[in-house]
Amino acid sequence: MPNKHFCQGPTCHEQVTQDRFLKSRGVVRGRYAYADRDRTPNSWGYLPNMSDVYFCSQSCKFDWLGLNMENIEQGRPIEFIRHRRETQGYAKVKNDESRWGPEYSIERVDNGQIVE
Repeated sequence: MPNKHFCQGPTCHEQVTQDRFLKSRGVVRGRYAYADRDRTPNSWGYLPNMSDVYFCSQSCKFDWLGLNMENIEQGRPIEFIRHRRETQGYAKVKNDESRWGPEYSIERVDNGQIVE
């Protein structure tokens, strides 16, 4: 397991992208955070921000802030996500009608049938 936290974004595990899709189980899962926990500089010398240790992207960071800003202002604790979240019910669908060969898309599946 990498030396990274799971992304804390509230909807990271619901966004359907190729890198989040796990074909063998038909789930869309959240990503790891962008930076390592120890925040070491990369090969170009870039030192990631502290927030990059907890989020995979800027959109996940701003979604989390939008959801939790009132709790931060009031000084209430916010639960830390310690497991990889998943969204069930997806399948990879092949489209043979493309000009450049087969294209694939990830579609929502409900009881074995694709939902439009």
